[in-house]
Amino acid sequence: MLVPTLITLAALLILGSVFTSVWTDRLWFKSVGYSDVFRTVLGTRVLLFAVLGLLFGLFVLANIVVAYRTRPEFVSVRRDDPATRYRAALTPILKPVLAVLTVVLVAFAGSVAAGQWDTFQMWRKGGSFGQKDAQFGKDVGFYVFDYPWFRFLLSYGFALIVVTVLLVAFVHYVYGGIKLAGKGTRFSRAAQVHLAVLFGLGVLLRAGSYYFDRYDLVINGSGYVDGAGYTDVHARIPSKNILIAVAIVCAILFFATIVIRSWTLPVLSLGLLLVTSILIGGIWPAIMQSFQVRPSQPDKEGPYIERNIEATRDAYDVADTEVTNYSAKTNLSNQDLTQTAESRTSARLIDPTLVSPAFEQLQQVRGYYTMPDTLDVDRYKLGDDSIASDVIIAAREVDLNGLQDTQRNWANDHTVYTHGYGVVAARGNQRGPNGEPVWVEKDIPSSGEFDIQQPRIYFGENSPSYSIVGRPDGANPIEVDIPRGGGGQPAEGEENVTANEYEGKDGVSVGNLFNKVLYAFKFGEPNIVLSSRVNENSKIIYDRNPRDRVAKVAPWLTADGDAYPAVVDGRIVWVIDAYTTSNQYPYSQHRSLEEATTDSLTQRGAQAVLPTDEINYMRNSVKAVVDAYDGTVDLYAWDDKDPILKTWMKVFPDAVKPKSEISPELLQHLRYPVDLFKVQRDVLTRYHVTDQSTFYEDGERWKTSEDPTNKVTKQPPYYLTTSNPNQPDPRFSLTSVFLPNNRQNLAAFVSVNSETTDTEDYGKMTILQLPSETQIPGPSQVANDFQTDPAVTQALLPFEQSEEATIRRGNLLTLPVGDGLLYVQPVYIQRSNAEGSYPVLQFVIASFGDGVGFGQTLDQALRAALGLEPGDAGNTEPGGDADDGSDAGDGGETPATPNTDATASQLLDQASREYAAAQQALEAGDLAEYQKRIDNVGRLVGLARDAVEGS
Repeated sequence: MLVPTLITLAALLILGSVFTSVWTDRLWFKSVGYSDVFRTVLGTRVLLFAVLGLLFGLFVLANIVVAYRTRPEFVSVRRDDPATRYRAALTPILKPVLAVLTVVLVAFAGSVAAGQWDTFQMWRKGGSFGQKDAQFGKDVGFYVFDYPWFRFLLSYGFALIVVTVLLVAFVHYVYGGIKLAGKGTRFSRAAQVHLAVLFGLGVLLRAGSYYFDRYDLVINGSGYVDGAGYTDVHARIPSKNILIAVAIVCAILFFATIVIRSWTLPVLSLGLLLVTSILIGGIWPAIMQSFQVRPSQPDKEGPYIERNIEATRDAYDVADTEVTNYSAKTNLSNQDLTQTAESRTSARLIDPTLVSPAFEQLQQVRGYYTMPDTLDVDRYKLGDDSIASDVIIAAREVDLNGLQDTQRNWANDHTVYTHGYGVVAARGNQRGPNGEPVWVEKDIPSSGEFDIQQPRIYFGENSPSYSIVGRPDGANPIEVDIPRGGGGQPAEGEENVTANEYEGKDGVSVGNLFNKVLYAFKFGEPNIVLSSRVNENSKIIYDRNPRDRVAKVAPWLTADGDAYPAVVDGRIVWVIDAYTTSNQYPYSQHRSLEEATTDSLTQRGAQAVLPTDEINYMRNSVKAVVDAYDGTVDLYAWDDKDPILKTWMKVFPDAVKPKSEISPELLQHLRYPVDLFKVQRDVLTRYHVTDQSTFYEDGERWKTSEDPTNKVTKQPPYYLTTSNPNQPDPRFSLTSVFLPNNRQNLAAFVSVNSETTDTEDYGKMTILQLPSETQIPGPSQVANDFQTDPAVTQALLPFEQSEEATIRRGNLLTLPVGDGLLYVQPVYIQRSNAEGSYPVLQFVIASFGDGVGFGQTLDQALRAALGLEPGDAGNTEPGGDADDGSDAGDGGETPATPNTDATASQLLDQASREYAAAQQALEAGDLAEYQKRIDNVGRLVGLARDAVEGS
């Protein structure tokens, strides 16, 4: 009795776990307003489980029953025959064994089939790409939508036949239909016919597999690049056609066994199929590849390489990338300085990878709040600015690990410390008098320029696994909210204000015993049932990470690795870029999504929703927004021309909102997605070449630069407001650089317009390609120059020698300036071995051509780099304050006649004041005044340069 009891308990436990998972998912999807997604996914899975699972189980069972009923009436009994013992043991329990076997097969096969719900829906709803593959002339939609489902059905059917043949052969053997004892193997007539039909069905499925193998060659292939190559087209595809014919003949001969009563012909045909597959399917292509293709590979593979180049550039959406030859001069004229003034000062000096400690120490407020190690870059219109400025922003989230040990208990963890509060933001290109960030949003309660109406963050990247919110009517709230103290900085020992109660949309009611028990079982926590804090008004909120919420409501999307906070219409939201991907695009080169998106900032890249990490098609099809307070998830169709997105919008008609519903306020904070850019950057290392001969020679291959501050991984792309020769006006852009393969000098600078409000040029990718004969240094070489430059070394020597200070070098930025490239790197100083210390921006290093400049501001560093004045680091004693250079006075008209009595330094000071006035005019929208001031800057710098050269 013990074994059946244990089996029953195990079955009940499994069923209870499944029921809990499904029912709580139902409640969760209902709470976020995506019940249709839950019903569609569950319904599809149940349908596939029932239809294909039952088909598998009942087909096997039916064949076993046929084998049993067609057993010989009289079977000789031999003691040395194992079949006799099997028959004696199996016969009394045959029905229970068959029942259990059928249930196991249905469950196993049904689970496999249910896992293909997305493949089934794509086949069912898939449409056309409007593009045909170069080999068979089939629409790309056939490969992306239809082909995966057909291949699954073939493999499923073949597995069904294999399992059936094995079990049927065993039954025939046990009950005398197949005799192995004695001389030779003998079959009863029923066993022979039965197995012959099954073998015939299996060989027919193999013929179908040969048919679809031809299309697989167009997707994967075995040529020089992905896609069908010369040998595939001229040997492997013809061999598949031959094998299809041989397999069909072989299947017919197996079926003919019903009449001819002999295994001879079908066995010979099976042998012929095997030999043909070896000779024609294996040896013939190998001979052609070795003796015909390899000696003339560039000529033979050329047309197929061309197909691969075209398809790859289309599949990764880089076909329209604009490549511009860039002279990369190493000196600047006065006109260059004038035209690139905006780029000079828009360089983002605040490094989001280094300032997190400063944000935490200055704006954490309490130990149970935290901010991410790497902050985010966005842009906002601040004050009276007419154009948006780069801003470093972070959400202040709750961190249970920041609580003291005495505070850690179930009630505190899940009912008291439930949410974070507000965002912290600083200007990207300014610093305070002592190098600290210049805040634009700070403190608790929130104060600054964002006008946040709802600052509480219940849904974030660091939120607790679950929280239970809600109090009985008339009871006081218990959630920790705003610390006491002026300006959000609490005095030591002051208590927390517990005056908040969650009133958001999301959350599943746990006011009844049934739901309490469900969630107690789900989270393995009996307190959910036992605690008095779980009352009739309580809700449980969970699955709180923004990326996880998007992945759950849209399981067909791949979420970007970086969710970033933004303030939109007075609320804090998380913005997540989401992608549709495929690995079935014909002739497109496959790429590892995780490998391409992993760099020094993202140790784990985007994770594809496909069974494999290899993709060969990618689109930023959806912009997802998660409200940080109430967890609302909104999906907006961004690339509404994407055929995969169109397909999923047919499957889930109400899940994705049209692009037109994106509010103007939200649109300002959308940007070009970083993971898509990383993948495109990876593709362009080789596919910037469009000529098949040059591609094959592979002499123009590029590589992504390693991060000079972390040589183990790639340098990440950077969001910058900058301009290039094709776009003279500054644009918020995502930028990176390329190096020649096996060298460290610069090959190209790539940027993509990230201004979503720029409807015409958004997403336009531009490559500034340097001449191959130039030797412009790359990031690692520039970093080496920065570290070995005598002026820089001398200025930083006091910090190097000090035991109380540590030098932290920030992100090395590359900016196109005056047909050249400017490198800028901020230098931070941090007190060593001091609790509460954080990096402080103290200096800037700049390089243009061969010159390296060092100063306390970018302007100082650039002047020194250009040789207009010696580098001046000011006070470089450890702990010294640095001037932010923000005290420039008003400028004036430069006289038409040069003042020969003015020194170069005086002229540059005057130019600096003119430039400050120009920026004020630009922010005020007075373009005429701005241009006049900029013209003055150019003339003054020219006079200063003349003064330097004449001295």
